[in-house]
Formats: sequence, C-alpha cells, structure tokens
Amino acid sequence: MNTFEWTPELRFLVALALGFLVGLERESTKIEEQKMVFGGVRTHPIISLLGFGCAWFYKIGIVLMLPVGLMSVAALTAIAYVAKIKVERYGSTSEISALLTFVTGALALLVDVWIAMAIGVVNTILLSEKAALESYVERLNKVEFLATIKFLLVTVIILPVLPDQEYTPFKLNPTTIWKIVILVSSIGFVGYFLSKKFGQRIGMWLSGALGGVVSSTALTMAVGRIAQKNPNRAMEALQASVLAGSVMNLRILILIWVALSARIIWRSPAASQDAVPILQNPFEIRPAMAFGALFVILSVVTGLVQKSFGDSGVLGLSTVVGITDVVPFILSLIRGSDVLSKIVVPAIIIALLSNTVARGVYFAVLSPTTRKETAITYSIWALLHVPFVFIRL
Repeated sequence: MNTFEWTPELRFLVALALGFLVGLERESTKIEEQKMVFGGVRTHPIISLLGFGCAWFYKIGIVLMLPVGLMSVAALTAIAYVAKIKVERYGSTSEISALLTFVTGALALLVDVWIAMAIGVVNTILLSEKAALESYVERLNKVEFLATIKFLLVTVIILPVLPDQEYTPFKLNPTTIWKIVILVSSIGFVGYFLSKKFGQRIGMWLSGALGGVVSSTALTMAVGRIAQKNPNRAMEALQASVLAGSVMNLRILILIWVALSARIIWRSPAASQDAVPILQNPFEIRPAMAFGALFVILSVVTGLVQKSFGDSGVLGLSTVVGITDVVPFILSLIRGSDVLSKIVVPAIIIALLSNTVARGVYFAVLSPTTRKETAITYSIWALLHVPFVFIRL
C-alpha cells in the first residue's frame, strides 16, 4: 500500500502556512485591540522560513546555523521587549510566539510534520483565545483545580511506579488495587462536576440522579436534612433519594462490567436556600487512599470469611457492609478468584438490599413527615431485590 510522502517542497509549504497562520492572528490583534505587537502577517512567515532554512543548513552539515538562527531571532525579540517595557507595556507573549514560530519552521523539515503542525496550531489558538482563557481563570475554583492536579498525580505519576504483581495469599496486586481506586474516584469526579453544573439549576431530582454517581448514601443524608428543615419539600427530597439509589445500582453494574473485563484482560433543583448542597469533591488524596485501604481490608476479610465460614459467611458479611458503602465490598468480591463462585450474585444483591434498607432508615429518621411514604417506597424497593438473591452463576 502506498503511503503519503512529505517531500521537502511540501514541508516548505507547511512551514510557510504555519507562519502565515500565526501572523494573521497577530495582525488581527493589532487591528482589533489597536496596539503594537511583535510581528504580523509578514514577519511570522519570514521567521518560520528562516527556521526552515536554518534546518536545511543543519541537515547538510552546517549545524551551527540552527542555533545561530534561533539566537538571532531571540536577540530581535529581546530588543523589541526592552523597547516595549520603556513605554510601560508589559507581557512577552508575542515575543515568545515569534521564537516558537522559528522552531515550528525548523521542525517542519526535521521531524514528522504533525509535530510542527500541532505546535503551530496550538500556538495560534493560545494567542487568539487570550480573552477566553483569562475569563476562565477568573472563574477558576482553586479547590477544584487542585483536585484535578491530584487526579493527574494519582493517575499519571503514582500508577506507573506501582509494582504489578501479587502479594500475600490473598493475591493483592498494588497496580490492580490502584486502578480500581482510580476507576471509582473518576466516576465520582465526573459526577461531582455534573452535579455542580446542572443540579442547582434544573432541580432536586436531577441533583439526586447526579448525586448517586458520587454517593447515594451521602445524597440521601443531604436531602434528608433538607426535608427535616423544610417539610414542604420532603416528597421532593424522597424522590431525589430514590433516584440517587437507582443511579447507584447502575453505577454498580458499570463497575462490575469494567472490573470483570479488566480481570479477563489482566489474566489473559431549582435554586433556593434549601437547594441540595454541593457534594464534596470525591477526588482528594485522603478519600482515595481511604477507599484503597477499605478495598484491601474487605478483600482480606472476605477471603478469611469465605475460608472460615464458607458461602454463608460471605452472605452474612454482605448484609453487614450494606450499612455503609457497598462499592469496595462488591469490587473486592468480583476481584477475588477464590470467591468468584455461585454466591457472587446473591452476595451482591444482599449487599444492595441491605444498603437500600439502610438508606430508607436514614431518610425516615431525618424526615418524620414522610415516614409512611418512605417506608412504603423503600420496602417495595427492597422486596424487588429478593428474587435475585436466588440467582446462581
């Protein structure tokens, strides 16, 4: 099959086009903002071609031309920057972009063309979107920004350095455990931002649905307090609690599917003073570590219970863990090869049933005016789990 070849002539045109792209943006800025900037529709293409020419000299053996050319452009931009400071105009964006244009022109000849294209296009976007970027920074929530940095930390930095092998008789793999932590926290991370963006504006029912992605138990407690403070909104709060639980069940199914798939791969409201409170950002280091620790503990406990008491012990344990958060238990159950047997589905259903009853009790305690409706709703919901308890793999 024939592949497209980037000839020197085509690379020359790429360098010229990328220079024009940046130059057009700088020229439009001069016209729109009525201020002087370094370079324009002629200067930037020339700088890009200078980079291309110096790169050509580099390829034929005159290697000094490339650094000399870059230093020459740097000297010109330095002179322009000093002159700008003298008239009390600050900022070095235009000068840096000129240096980057030189680099783009050189790269258009020396490396894969997509690298030069990517740098040139991103350079232009960053220059043209100054107002939008500054507006975003003004609205930036520092806490959320730090949480995002932590997300990148645990995903990009911590995960690659963890050992990918099993330890102890319980087959605890640090990489596997951390992948599960990232998976669960990522779902909550996305749910947090969705809840913040849409929950207050559209209504409590949507807050309940989105809150279930983060934590259905936490959402039930939150809306229960609203019902406690404002009985007129108790039924609305009950609906949000039910929706949160429904989304939690869907979330469990997704997590089970991902965990089983990965296991195979590894082995082969309208705004008001009583609006739903914004849930805590789930991707903090401490909660992530706490979830990982809980997952490990439940993995060990589940293995010990299964070995000591058999299937009945695991089913009893699933009843107890349902009082709090069932996600770590279910994932530890799915992950454990010794426990992956005919009791997996009944244990998961019992845990979900127990958690449903627990959430019903929490809401009934916080909202006495709707105890009858809460009892009926959660009782029906709990009874719907019962037939699935008898399913065997």
